[in-house]
Amino acid sequence: PNGKAEKRGKQAFRRDIRERAEIYPEFEREFGHLEGDTIVGKHHKSAVITLVEKQSKAIITLQTNGRKASDIEQSLDRWLSQFPKHLFKSITFDCGKEFSNWKTISNQHDIDIFFADPGCPGQRGLNEHSNGLLRHHGLPKQMDFNGVSQKYLSAIADKRNRIPRKSLHYQTPYQVFLSYLKCLA
Repeated sequence: PNGKAEKRGKQAFRRDIRERAEIYPEFEREFGHLEGDTIVGKHHKSAVITLVEKQSKAIITLQTNGRKASDIEQSLDRWLSQFPKHLFKSITFDCGKEFSNWKTISNQHDIDIFFADPGCPGQRGLNEHSNGLLRHHGLPKQMDFNGVSQKYLSAIADKRNRIPRKSLHYQTPYQVFLSYLKCLA
C-alpha cells in the first residue's frame, strides 16, 4: 500500500482474529486478553515488545535482543514464564513476521494467539494507542533500543500505568490489574 515491496516474506498459517470471539464470547468483558506489537527503533535495527491487557489497560514493555522471531519468542517466553498458566487467555498480534513463532509460545504457555487482519490496526486499537503514548513519553522513533535496559522500559510503562483513567472509573491500570489478580487468588 505504501509503494514498498515487502522483503521479509509472509507469515504462513495464522489464527484469524474472528476465531477469538467464537472461542471467547466474553473477551470484551473478561480479564486475561492481551494485545501485542513491537515498537521499532532507529534504522529498524532494534525493537521493544509492547503488550496491553484489555480490561485493566495495563501496559507491559519487554526488552528483546533483536527483531527476529526467535528473539521475540525468547522475550515473551521469559515474561510469560513468571505467571501461572491460564492467567492470560489470549494474545492478539498484528501480522508482523516477528511473531511467526507464535505456535511455540502458544503451546508452551497454553495461551491462544490470534492475528489481526493486515492493514487493520484498529483491531488492536488499545495497543496502537498505547504505543503512541510510549513513543511520546520516552521511546521516540529515532531512539536505538539496543542499549535500553528493561528497567528503563518498565519505568516508562510504570508511569503510564499509574495514571487514573476515566474509562476505569478513575482507577489506575495497576489498581484494576491487581483487583483481577486478587479475584483469581
